[in-house]
This record gives sequence, structure tokens and C-alpha cells, in this order.
Amino acid sequence: MTTHHEDRVVSTGVDSLDQVLDGLRIGDNVVWRVDDLDDYRRFVRPFVDAAQAQGRSIIYLRYGQHAPLLSPDEGIRIVSLDALGGFEAFTRQVYQLITDHGHGAFYVCDCLSDLLNAWATDYMVGNFFQVICPYLYELDTVAYFALLPHSHSHGTLARIRETTQVLIDVRRADNEMQVQPVKVWQRHSPTMFLPHRQRGERFLPVVDSSDATRLQAQLEQRHQQLSQQRLLDYWDRLFLRASQVLSEDHNTTAREAVRDQILNVLICREPRMQALARRYLNLEDLLGIRARMIGSGYIGGKAVGMLLARRILLEHTPGTWAEHLEPHDSYHLGSDVYYAYIVHNGWWPRLMRQRTEAGYFEEGRALHQAMLQGRMPPEVRQELERMLDHYGQYPILVRSSSLMEDGFGNAFAGKYESIFCVNQGDPEERLARLEDAIRQVYASTMSEDALVYRRQRGLAHQEEPMALLLQRVNGRYHDHLYLPDAAGVGVSRNTFVWDADMDPAAGMLRLVMGLGTRAVDRIEGDHACVVALDQPHKRPYRNRDDVYRFSQHLVDVLDINDNEHRSVPLRDLVAQARSLPLARLGEQDREATRRARSLGHDSPVWRLTFDPLLRDKAFVPLAQDLLQTLEAAYEHPVDVEFTVHLDAQGSPSFNIVQCRPLATLGANQDPVRLPARVAPERLFFATRGHFMGGNIDLPIARIIHVDGPRYAALSTSQKYAVARLVGSLNRAMADRIACPVMLIGPGRWGTSSPELGVPVRFADISKVAVLVEVAELGAGMVPDLSFGSHFFQDLVESEIAYVALFPGERDSDYQPDWLERLPGHCRLPLDAAPSDVETVEDPAVAAVVSHFQVNDQGLRVVGDVVRQRLFCFQPEETA
Repeated sequence: MTTHHEDRVVSTGVDSLDQVLDGLRIGDNVVWRVDDLDDYRRFVRPFVDAAQAQGRSIIYLRYGQHAPLLSPDEGIRIVSLDALGGFEAFTRQVYQLITDHGHGAFYVCDCLSDLLNAWATDYMVGNFFQVICPYLYELDTVAYFALLPHSHSHGTLARIRETTQVLIDVRRADNEMQVQPVKVWQRHSPTMFLPHRQRGERFLPVVDSSDATRLQAQLEQRHQQLSQQRLLDYWDRLFLRASQVLSEDHNTTAREAVRDQILNVLICREPRMQALARRYLNLEDLLGIRARMIGSGYIGGKAVGMLLARRILLEHTPGTWAEHLEPHDSYHLGSDVYYAYIVHNGWWPRLMRQRTEAGYFEEGRALHQAMLQGRMPPEVRQELERMLDHYGQYPILVRSSSLMEDGFGNAFAGKYESIFCVNQGDPEERLARLEDAIRQVYASTMSEDALVYRRQRGLAHQEEPMALLLQRVNGRYHDHLYLPDAAGVGVSRNTFVWDADMDPAAGMLRLVMGLGTRAVDRIEGDHACVVALDQPHKRPYRNRDDVYRFSQHLVDVLDINDNEHRSVPLRDLVAQARSLPLARLGEQDREATRRARSLGHDSPVWRLTFDPLLRDKAFVPLAQDLLQTLEAAYEHPVDVEFTVHLDAQGSPSFNIVQCRPLATLGANQDPVRLPARVAPERLFFATRGHFMGGNIDLPIARIIHVDGPRYAALSTSQKYAVARLVGSLNRAMADRIACPVMLIGPGRWGTSSPELGVPVRFADISKVAVLVEVAELGAGMVPDLSFGSHFFQDLVESEIAYVALFPGERDSDYQPDWLERLPGHCRLPLDAAPSDVETVEDPAVAAVVSHFQVNDQGLRVVGDVVRQRLFCFQPEETA
């Protein structure tokens, strides 16, 4: 028998069992593998009695569906837990409870197998145990767990065996209880790991090999059928059951029951999206999803939206969309893999610290860096290799698809990463690049923008695991370049029309050539083609020169040779890829072509106006049908991302990349009263069109103003300093409802090119009520509303009104002198805000930013979306 320190020894409460095990040790997690929970119950009560006799604190974690193991008693604290809230919420609650009780507490836990009813996968049961067991050991506790071994896969049982300190099998043969220690950490004896028969109060080892062989044969015969099932995870058995009931033609009740069970653990929890899924996804669809899934858990909101959109179109207008809807062969990386990645790399304590108020941002930054370097669980790597075999060397897009993403009210637009894998090289290199892409998407859950977004929307403490949607990039090869013919964003409700004759219900498109990144991102110096579907040839520009100027000049492609995603000037692309369908997407600029040829350039100059595509008899009706059909099914406006493939005859087909409820602002607001006339001295600015936010009537309490000409004169590093200063002023604002702030400055807020605007992030403007972009004269900076972009989504979801001002144009009136005429007490020193505002040491930077308090000036922003008029002014009675 091994030696030990007496003060570390704990009794099981059964003397003969203590002799078999050489007692328990402080720190032991004891897992009882039983066929009948009554056998576990027989060992729980003596353990509790012995612990109480030592004056130990006893906590009973009650989460199972079985009868309670313990009744309320003096010295026993029963904590009821709900596993239906999800793996993270449950594990976090248990982790916090262990933290609160500290060192030396003893625990009795319900049967771990009951967690399967809540999580539908014993993969997560294994993860739960791998998180909790080491923490219990660290705090010098002793904890009892039960497990029904035939409910779990061999893989999960092996993980639990590896993690626990003590593992005991309890079985019955010939009505006798057999106890066999399987693992007893740092203890051994010549007979410890033999089966032990119960004889009265004693457990006696089976020392005769013949008896042991007969005993084992009896046990194996009894469990033969269950052992065959144990090769499968609970998750796999669920889908096996689905396949079985699907083959039973008349068993519709069982079919519906299994479908509802799968919907709850595979699709989503949000009631409105779940109702859509119940209406449109049948059991065959769910089995099809499982066939292309790596891991278990939810497939996430982005994947659900894409799949639902396809089913809705094919069901409502099958004749049309069977011909014009591209097939898909997407894969899904289940949300459980995200937690497995965290557990596998030992980051759960970090995640728990990040979930606290003190660690929310600080620990989030540390986790972000760590997650970029983590190791993938081996079982996941094997599945990724098989997926790469399926795609061959076609490019792959690794897309975020978190649990709440793209749901009603929470688009998370642009908050999480999506990464292109060009997918070139030998299998090992391709797998390494794919794993890097997955790490980047996982790490983006801890980006500051994502954390600010979740906190701002009250989601900071809700479970938000990251699933992934892995898609073959739709497109074709043009020599060494790969790209789709066209891509775009469509919204079914164009609430920001630029002409009074347009119908908002007709919808709007934002079209680009090549990859859709230029349609969803706010690109510096480049513009997507904005199309109102009821008047597709009417553009928000004054003349043809503006159409050319505000068109797409760069095309996003995948470079096969360089194995990277890059932007190529349209002129260079035309010269390199002769087979591009340019005649169906644009027109030749004859004057520019003539000038180019006079300079020795042979290739014609193309302008991507998309006029030929919009004149195609099929394209606009298809786009209208797509958006209107999806809006009708969702009973809500929708936002759709798509690619367009043109066949040899130029006929278009669509590939749905994403579909989500459209974030809308101001659609149901009451009419506002516009001023009939505003005296010049009371007007700050006014515009016809070029604003969004629905009907607006908002008092302004503070103004943060960035001077355009002064900003343009700064160095690049100084411009970033301006962005940081604006961000710190924004974060210092306590309540944007009580203190509405207007942020006004040159060019494009949120640009990544400081020469085109102030390079703030979403976190730097999150508390602003009105965002104003000014085309400052002489500054070379032009606003861009970018309908349908991620920036657009941020503003709408955050209820930030947007205004673009073009000084000098007929429909825009901007009077910056109004700020100079304010009384002296209105100007706030930059250091008057709380201490977390960045200290400004550079006087040139300080001279660019002005901070005003104007709540006593009566300043209001009033806009009418129908009349397309907006004023920022002082009403007469406050002048």
C-alpha cells in the first residue's frame, strides 16, 4: 500500500471501500460509473455522513432529471442549476459557485449523463468535466460524480478517465454488487484494481482468475447491445434515430418529435427564427446539414439564414429558382468546437475572468491574442482534412456564424471576421492556412468592437459561441485570378431613397464586380453601384461624369499564384483577364479610351455602371422576387448578400451567401414638423437627401467637431491621434439618451485611410446620437453613406442618425461659423471630461478637435424621411 499524509486522507464513509482504495485524498474527483443510479445513491449518503462528521461544508449540485440524491439537511446546501441555458452558462455558474465556496468544500453532483438531455452531445459533457475537475482539485475539494457509461461514446469516457483522480465501476451480476476501481491516482496495491464482490459489509477481491473470467462474461453478455451503441456519441444517436423515423412512412408523430428535438440543438434558440425553421426545414434538410457538419452544436445564425433563404425561395417559386439559384455545398463547424478549442488550450479560467466586469476588456484583449496561436483539437483537425479533400483546391470562405448573429435585432454586421482561404499548396499547407483562418474568426469574438457591441446591446453575459460557415467561393478562374462575375447586397426595404418618386418597398441593391467584400465594406476611394429596384437606371448622381467618378475602380479577387486576397485596378484586370463578362456589367468610356490609346494603352477603358445587367429582362425581376419573397416569409424587411453567375448566354443565377432581418430605424416614427423657414443665424446645417435614420426630432446636448482643413494638414500619426481622442471622448459619455452627442467631421468616419477621413472604429462612436460627414472644401474628403455596408448596419442597429453634407452644392447648406458664434461657456476644454479621456500632448491635434456643450442653446436635428429634408437649427424661441 502506498504511503500518505494522514491530514490529506478522506473517508468514503464505507470502511471496507476505504481499505480497497486506501481512502480518498483531498483533491480527489470521484467518478462512479453505474448502470443504476440507486447504486450511486448507496455510496453518496455514507460519504456525506463522514464529511459532516469532519465538519465539512457539503454542496449538492442538483441539475439532473432523476430523483434527488439528497434531501435538505443541516449542513447540506442544495444548489439547483439549469443546464438548458447552454454549456457556457451552466459551466460558468458551476465555476463561480466553486470559486465562491473556496478551499475545502465537498461536493455531490447529479448524474453527468443527464446533461445530455440539455446539450444533446456528450462531447460537451467531456468538456464540462475537463473544465470543472482540475478547478476542484486546485481548491482542495472532494467531489462525487455519477456516469451512465452506456450513454456515452468511448471518446468521452476516455477524456473523463484521463481527467479524474478516481474512477470506479459499479455493476451487478447474479444480484451481487461488483465494485472495480479503474483509476486511483497515486495509490496502488496488489489487488486494488481487481473486481470486488460485496459480502455483507465487506468488499472482497476476486482473486481467482476463473471466477473473474465468468464474472466478466456475465457482465459483457448483459451489456452487449448497449456496448454497440456506445461507439456513437449521443449526438450521432440522435441523428441515427432521425434517419430511422424518416424511413417509417406513416410515423409522422415521431418524425415531428425528432425534428423539433434537432431544431432545438442544431438551429437556434431565438423564437422567431426557430418558427421560420420549423416552417421551412424538414427532417431531410436537417439530416443534410448534419452530413456536412464538423463537430456538434449549433450551426449559427449566418448559416441558418442562408439555408432558410434557399428553402423559402425554392418552396414559394420553385419553377423560377430551380433554374436561377446556384447549388451550395457549404460545411458547418459546430458551435461546440469553439468551446472545445478554449478547453483544449486551457483558457477556461481566462474566459471566466473575461466574463467579469473588471476583466471584460482587459482579459478579452489577452484572450484575443492567445486565440490566434491556439492548437486545434486533434479530432477537429481530422475532419478539416476530409473537408479539404472535398473542396480540392477551390477557394474557401471561412465565415463567422455565431449563435446570435444575423438574428432579429442583432446582425453583428462586420463585428466578427470572415477570412478567404485561396486554398493553394500541398495538403499540409492548405490545412495550416485553414486553421489560421479559423483561429482569426474565433479570436474576433474577443475584439474590442465585438465586446463593445455585445455590451451596448445587453448581450455581454449571454452565451454567444462561434460556429463557422465554410463555403466554396462562388466564381471562376481567369488564368491566375479567381472571382465571381458580380456580387452584391440587397435590402427589401429602401428606407433611404434619394428621390421622392421612388418606392421604398421596391428594395435596393448595391452591386460590385468580383468578390462581395467591396459591397459590404466601406472602401476608400471606391463605390459600389446603388440601384433602386423600382427605378434601376436612376442614380443618386447629377450627371454621367459623376456616375463614372463614383463607380467601382478596384476589383477584389483571389490571386492563385500568390495565394492571397487582393484588390486589382479595373484597368489592370481588363488587361490580365480577357474572358471577363465586361460587356454585361459595364460600358466603355469612349473618351477615356481615346485618351488612353493616345498614351499607348491598348485596352479599352471600362466603367462598371451595371447598366447592361440592369437592362437584362431577367435580372431586376429576379432580384425583386428574391427580396419580396424573403421579406414576406420573414414578415420583416431582409438584408441579403449574394453573388451572380452569368452563363454563356448572359442569363443570371444567384448564390445566396447570407440572409438576415434588416435592421431598421425610424420606420414607424410619427411625422415630424419641419421648420417653414430658418433664419441664417439660427441654422447650423440643412440638406435635401443624404441622411438616414427615418423621421428624426432630436435635441443635441454636446457636439464633438473635427476641423476639416486643419485635420487635412496633419501627419498620418497625428490623424490616428485624433481618432483616439474622439474615441476617448465618446467612451467618457455616460448616457447618450440623457446627453445626445453629435459628432461632425471631414470625409468618412471609420475609414482605414486617414487621408480620406477620421480612422475611428465602431467602439469610438458607439455612444454618438448623430454622425455627420462633411465634404470639406479643399480637404479632398468625400462622404459616402454606403447603403448596405457593415458601417451602415452599425449605424442603424445602434440608432445613430447619419448626415452627409456637401458644402457648395445646391441641396446642402453648412454654416460652421455657427459654432464660432456660441457663447464662451459652451466650449469645453478637452480635459474637462473624466480622467479616462486621452491626454492630448500635441497642440496640433488639440487644435483640430473641439468639444461643445449646447444643451442650453436649444439645438435640434429634425428630419423628414418622406420629404427628404433635414435641418439642424435653433428654434425661434431659443435663439
